[in-house]
Amino acid sequence: MIYHNLPGTPILERSRQIKALIRHGSVGLAGNKRLKLYGRLDCGSGKKMKCENRVFFADEQEAVGAGYRPCGHCLKEKYHAWKNGV
Repeated sequence: MIYHNLPGTPILERSRQIKALIRHGSVGLAGNKRLKLYGRLDCGSGKKMKCENRVFFADEQEAVGAGYRPCGHCLKEKYHAWKNGV
């Protein structure tokens, strides 16, 4: 899990670091650490979240392993499977 905000790191510098990780394929999903959910990087819901709540994951296994659930907007099928306990 990669945190968007790191104490002592300017937000602009950290945003550049995250963008570089996305370009290199090290980051594939984003999540909200307060709500414990993850979704695609292009999800409209994720773009509205505060930087201090934003985390990034390499893949779905990492997000699920950290106790996060799928987003109901961008990952509808996975969300319904999670909700129904499948």
